[in-house]
Amino acid sequence: MNMVADLALPPLATIGAPLSTVSTPALLLDLDAFEANVSAMATMASKAGVALRPHAKAHKSSAISQYQIGAGAVGICCQKLTEAYPFVRAGIDNIHISNEFVGADKVEMAIHLARHVALSICVDHVAQVHAVGQAATAAGVRIGVFPEVDIGQGRCGVESEDALAALVDAIAQYDGLKFRGLQAYHGGIQHVAGWHARRDAAAQSADKAAAYVRFLEARGVRCPVVTGAGTGTAEFDAFSGVFTELQPGSYIFLDGHYGSSEWIGTHKPRHGLFIAATIMSSAKPGKLVCDVGLKGVAVDSGLPRVHGTADLHCSAVNDEHAMLKTSVTQDRLGERLLLIPGHCDPTCNLYDQFVCFRGGIVEDIWAIDARGLSQ
Repeated sequence: MNMVADLALPPLATIGAPLSTVSTPALLLDLDAFEANVSAMATMASKAGVALRPHAKAHKSSAISQYQIGAGAVGICCQKLTEAYPFVRAGIDNIHISNEFVGADKVEMAIHLARHVALSICVDHVAQVHAVGQAATAAGVRIGVFPEVDIGQGRCGVESEDALAALVDAIAQYDGLKFRGLQAYHGGIQHVAGWHARRDAAAQSADKAAAYVRFLEARGVRCPVVTGAGTGTAEFDAFSGVFTELQPGSYIFLDGHYGSSEWIGTHKPRHGLFIAATIMSSAKPGKLVCDVGLKGVAVDSGLPRVHGTADLHCSAVNDEHAMLKTSVTQDRLGERLLLIPGHCDPTCNLYDQFVCFRGGIVEDIWAIDARGLSQ
């Protein structure tokens, strides 16, 4: 008998068991905070009279997107074509690819997806339009197209009215394409720390988007949708009179980077995403080591913060370890911690599951089924 073939991993967590029994490291989702965050954003969008299309790149979980749609979202955004596949399999039928793509393999995926869902894409070059337009028309599918305009990010998107006009004219050449509106997103201002400075930056970006809309209308082209916004600017963009659709993603979690920004009023989301960790070494005075490293937490937006305690501070993160400084002399070997990641999006992509809890009890386990899909 081959005993190795029968060797299976023990479960990460057991539904109904105390949170203290979850094996570490593990990605935890506080359902009370998550549900409150989803509800608050949906309510704000409804009051503003704009559509909500949350970004799935933040969590990469079809279970979360299904919950958001149940709370009123019109569909979802994905950043890559392969990322959309698990959501389609889960029954989500309205997906916007909020990113450009190039290549025959990518065009083939877009056509495949368009056979199953209402699909829209972004373009910022006429070659992208022609490639998808020819394929979609030949295949007998219809794909919505959003030219992307650069409203300050300095990354993707056209920067002139002439370039935008060329894209709109190219879209009109194909029966397989339909001009849907504009993609207008400024990611950099999402993390402006001060609320007033963030508000002013959002207003400037919205003004740039509005100028493109006026340009199209002067040419006789109606722009039914202006989609963009993120967690940091959603409260401003929703009431700007320019954006008709919001694309926030991180609002369901609130990570360390967003959490360090200034929020005014009741808009601030609650921290809902944590990494369960265990102190695995206390051999050095004033130093502790826990079992979460770079393979379990992204540090591009700063080191993780220790939740609920003022005497522990993360000082470094290595492949499999996080170093903690402490002024307390007691032996804390085996103590369990909750860490708040600096950046939720790449952190979620490191895990297979969310361990969902409420009141200290594991309530559910949700698959991160789009993890690693980046083509």
